[in-house]
Amino acid sequence: MNRLLPTALAAALLAAPLAAHAADATQREPYGIALEGFAYPYPVHVLPVVNDGEQLGMAYMDVAPQQPNGRTVVLLHGRNFPSSYWAPVIRMLSEAGFRVVVPDQIGFGKSSKPAGELHFDTLARNTIALLDHLKIDKAEIVAHSLGGMLGVRIARAYPDRVAHLVLTAPIGLEDYRLYVPPTPTEKIIESEDKLTAEGYRKQLQTNYAIKLPPDQITPFIDARFNIKGSPDYPRWLRAFVSSGQMIYREPVAHEVALVSEPTLFIMGADDHNAPGRPNAPEALRAKMGQNAELAKAFAAKMPNARAEVIPDTGHLVFLEAPEKYRELVLGFLGR
Repeated sequence: MNRLLPTALAAALLAAPLAAHAADATQREPYGIALEGFAYPYPVHVLPVVNDGEQLGMAYMDVAPQQPNGRTVVLLHGRNFPSSYWAPVIRMLSEAGFRVVVPDQIGFGKSSKPAGELHFDTLARNTIALLDHLKIDKAEIVAHSLGGMLGVRIARAYPDRVAHLVLTAPIGLEDYRLYVPPTPTEKIIESEDKLTAEGYRKQLQTNYAIKLPPDQITPFIDARFNIKGSPDYPRWLRAFVSSGQMIYREPVAHEVALVSEPTLFIMGADDHNAPGRPNAPEALRAKMGQNAELAKAFAAKMPNARAEVIPDTGHLVFLEAPEKYRELVLGFLGR
């Protein structure tokens, strides 16, 4: 797992075939639960870490620019996406002179799947340990979705390590415990295990208001469902469910307004993603997921923040509106 040959994710996104409607584990070439068999766009390295006494490996890409500007960007991925989906943003930042460090957090992508529970504080410590290992004193943090929650936790716990914070369609701008009753882990595991590939495709399209062609969604489905053929799949599934429980149990909404570093929210106008909404009482569901409005409200309260909302865009803002995203991010980091 130490390295994989570089492969352009963009080509995979464009060329990947449509998932078969009856795509169950027996019809899929199995990946390992660390996505062995799923190509990343740049070489993958592994940093040994210890979490709660467990020896684990944190996978990451470290992409050097041809003309360095002396600054580093750390990209923080979302829950349902391997960090390989950052490929166009890595290229964009690298061309602008940034060194780009792209970890898979423990429990995700090509990193180890722990036996223990996931916690934002632990993921934040792991990310800082990676910066220490790479001898990076201060970095720009660009985060997406669940990564936005982690970015807030890093900025609050390690403010001297963060130069700018870009929150791209972050979740966690509201405390989901105010709407959704707690759900036992075993019940969620049972439900997630029954989900089919086509059901997952519909879930992504519905929850994330994705504007991408179907074939560009297929790699995300492959990254999740091809691992069902692995004998270690139950371990992956428990880690995946743990990440959902982490979102629910460890809100950051009460910390967002306290972030003092320069912060940019980039929101999709059509992105109303709200984890757990189907389990909320019907009367409360409509109140959840007003993400663009929440971002604007937070930005108004923060000492150095602004919110930009991109029309006709869903949750995958940087893939759906790449030119506007480039303009906003490079303009913000260039300050």
